[in-house]
Amino acid sequence: MFSNCMQFVGEEGVRVGELEKLARAKSNLNGMERWGYIVVEPDPADKRPKPPRSEWVIRATDKGRQAQEIWGPLFGVIEKRWEERFGEDDIGQMRQSLGAVIGEIASKFDVELPDCLPILGYGMFSRGPGRERRASAASEDRTGSRLALSAMLSKVLLEFAIEFERESALSLAISANMVRVLDEKGTRVRDIPLVSGVSKEAIAMAMGILQKARLIVVEPDPAGRGKVVRLTAKGREAQNAYHRLVGAIEERWETRFGKDVVRKLRESLERLVGDATADGSPLFQGLEPYPGGWRASVRKPGTLPHYPMVLHRGGYPDGS
Repeated sequence: MFSNCMQFVGEEGVRVGELEKLARAKSNLNGMERWGYIVVEPDPADKRPKPPRSEWVIRATDKGRQAQEIWGPLFGVIEKRWEERFGEDDIGQMRQSLGAVIGEIASKFDVELPDCLPILGYGMFSRGPGRERRASAASEDRTGSRLALSAMLSKVLLEFAIEFERESALSLAISANMVRVLDEKGTRVRDIPLVSGVSKEAIAMAMGILQKARLIVVEPDPAGRGKVVRLTAKGREAQNAYHRLVGAIEERWETRFGKDVVRKLRESLERLVGDATADGSPLFQGLEPYPGGWRASVRKPGTLPHYPMVLHRGGYPDGS
């Protein structure tokens, strides 16, 4: 929410219509206003009786300005921690590999992707910048060398998702997190957040989409209370298609960006992610919640999502 909103709200504010162009992604202005970070109101200097909302001005509240002071430096602070935790050489290698991919994307499409993963849209699909802004959006920094590491990771992951979703009837978020963990035998609904790494709210949204497409059935649990989810034959086909397409895109990327670049990037990421579980992933060292925050009062995650479920609920990568 800093990357797609607050970093662009200066002392004079920013117009609603301008924010999306600057962020290259939609923000959740209703949520940001409801949570007390911003106010969105007509420009006092605009004398029209009913100016369009795109001309309204977003301004930071006192709470929003305090948040900006805290959030802004965190990108550098966290990257420094990662260098200490994982090794300066490993993080440097990751930056170099990510930069090579970002540079090729910018060169081929003349587009600069947003600095964060966008809020998932209808059907939980990822959305890149609109085509009408592609030619004018490209940055002079083609390799992203001055970007925060989080922005570099987001741009590359978003490009992968966009390519996947050009050829898939299901989004990468649903395929990687929900379809991947199901089978025809049945999985208890209450267990899916534990095995997928995403929240029950995100799972509920994904289940609705999968039921409508007749890829799953939801039935009473024969072993007790609650419900189970089973893949249909069509759902199994979708699961197999997900695995095939992910593998095919990775092979394409080796051709497109260079086998050595993709290999080094994968090796760097594997050292961070491990097996993605709480016991086997070095990334979990940084997931201890702040004692006074809401995260400290809920069940700790047991695994990382295979694709972040960034929803309108606040931008958290597990959709909570």
